[in-house]
Amino acid sequence: MSNHTRTFPSDFVWGAAASSYQIEGGAEPSQRGQCIWDEFGRRPGMVRGGDTGRVACEHVDRYKEDVQLMKAMGLKAYRLSICWPRVLPDGTGKVNEQGLAFYDNLIDELLANGIEPWVTLYHWDYPVALHRRGGWLNPASSDWFAEYSRVVVDRLSDRVTKWFTINEPQVFIGIGFGTGEHAPGMKLSMDDQLRMSHNVVLAHGKSARIIREHAKKEPMLGWAPVGVCGIPATESVEDIDAARQHTIGTGENPIWSNTLFGDPVFFGSYPEQLEPRMDKVLHAGWRNDMKTVCQPMDFYGVNIYRGDLVRAGQDGKPSIIPPGVGTPRSDFGWEITPDVLRWGAQFLFERYQKPIIITENGMSNADWLDLSGRVQDPQRIDYIARHLRGLRLAMDDDIPVMGYFHWSLMDNFEWAEGYHQRFGLIHVDFVTQQRTLKSSAYYYRNVIETDGASIWENTSRTSEGAEQ
Repeated sequence: MSNHTRTFPSDFVWGAAASSYQIEGGAEPSQRGQCIWDEFGRRPGMVRGGDTGRVACEHVDRYKEDVQLMKAMGLKAYRLSICWPRVLPDGTGKVNEQGLAFYDNLIDELLANGIEPWVTLYHWDYPVALHRRGGWLNPASSDWFAEYSRVVVDRLSDRVTKWFTINEPQVFIGIGFGTGEHAPGMKLSMDDQLRMSHNVVLAHGKSARIIREHAKKEPMLGWAPVGVCGIPATESVEDIDAARQHTIGTGENPIWSNTLFGDPVFFGSYPEQLEPRMDKVLHAGWRNDMKTVCQPMDFYGVNIYRGDLVRAGQDGKPSIIPPGVGTPRSDFGWEITPDVLRWGAQFLFERYQKPIIITENGMSNADWLDLSGRVQDPQRIDYIARHLRGLRLAMDDDIPVMGYFHWSLMDNFEWAEGYHQRFGLIHVDFVTQQRTLKSSAYYYRNVIETDGASIWENTSRTSEGAEQ
């Protein structure tokens, strides 16, 4: 392999990501309005261990320390999210100046340390006040989100130029309103989930239009859905095509597809096989919404953690190969499938023809401070190296990839799992709030410093001594 293919472009975006509810804390009524995760966490048995995000990582108070840790890791970019009820406690109407000032200060601190903010407007902390008015099922929900977007853009766009509208609609609809495992813990019919999905893509479109029209600096814009991905069992034409079909199909549960959300946003239409269903469940003039939904996008952001191994079955249809005994898994139980970034980037670019940004990728690991005071996580180092090798292979095949954001910056409140899953590059002691850079943080710093060349070296040797 040539030296050219061993490195990433010099302008490649190397970052890490986190979200507001998972790290911020600062949840007192004097600091922000209530979100659906506040209520969900108070319901017995909904979050493992009875954990809540009330304190989380105290990022609201410790953001300067956290930015210094980002700088020590060599991060070029940080993907953060804004807490909607911190800005608008009731979801609409009166603005919380204290809340906006926190994001002002965080953005300034990032820029002063050479770290570019990539801002996500919605990462699941939906205002309780709006949820009680029907939430995403209310036809007015897209206007509520547009109003919130305008407040944030007016305040931050003199410094922020990189924007994501909405994070993982598949998850907050499918698990929050389908299975009920996430906030707000509802179990709606598929028809209602599809109605909700339409309101969500319409909210995205209205938000995107506001960013384009009102940003004070030229914006770059995308969003960050889940990436459902098929990985071909072999590199035969038949298996690759089957994996592609799995990636772009709508499956048995369309909420968990790329195309239910991606096609309206990028094409202005629903997948052909879903149109009859949408005609049945949506209002009569729903096609008139599509011009608003389909706004110009600069990239395709996608959160990818794992994929399904697929072979061509009968008539070339995708056939998923179940994970075998001994399949490597993260502490969360997710299979480790390093080729997922290669094929996910390829299949999504083929369909949507926009540069790819990996907006989340990472693994939960059983991490702790050892007797030397270090957190050694060789599994995560290996995970990073293997996945970035796959991503580089996609780029070798002329797939344009702009950047990679590791999930997550630090250990945090992992939704229904509470504090039992650690995804961070930074270890957090949730009792003392002590932060410790893990071995993977030093490894990732080396990856960034070498433009990715170090991923081709022996990972244990590369990380050895890096913490000195």
